[in-house]
Amino acid sequence: MIYYISDLHFGHTNVIFFDKRPFKDRDEMDRVLMENWNSRVGDDDTVYIVGDLCYRSAHYADWYLKQLKGHKILILGNHDGPILKDPEALALLDGVEKMMDVNDCEKTVTLCHYPIAEWNSYFHGSWHVFGHIHNSKNESYEFMKKKRHALNAGCMINNYMPVTFEELIRNNERFRGAQEVVRDFEGAPGKR
Repeated sequence: MIYYISDLHFGHTNVIFFDKRPFKDRDEMDRVLMENWNSRVGDDDTVYIVGDLCYRSAHYADWYLKQLKGHKILILGNHDGPILKDPEALALLDGVEKMMDVNDCEKTVTLCHYPIAEWNSYFHGSWHVFGHIHNSKNESYEFMKKKRHALNAGCMINNYMPVTFEELIRNNERFRGAQEVVRDFEGAPGKR
């Protein structure tokens, strides 16, 4: 199975307030995020972390990665620079990319931490999975919500757990308060 998640921000106290996350402190947040992850992800599953694994944490990235099931591929976010200098963390990742394309549900999916206006095969029905803007409904959100094939993988939109492509679509629809994304996916050939 393939899963997606972004902006976990393990260990980052201020993100609780910034995102209005339902946790009393960073220890509870870290525990719940890891429990949610491991309740869904099996050892043979792949999780694309679409940026910002941890930030300002008392623990190094490898402390978290050792406890998370599955094959983990990190799409670099603006807070992931320290991981590139951490050989222990890098050894626990199956890949680290700035941006990449994957195939899921017979769809081409471009992964980038940052929301982008156009991506590979944009005019041919491909999809874009991003993070970075968390659950903000700012100018970037307003722009990206008009892109029918653009999906926010922020953990706070996705019940604080890695989600499948289909779940990502439904959760984004709920967050946006729109039906277009799901209808477009369900009517497309090759849907599982």
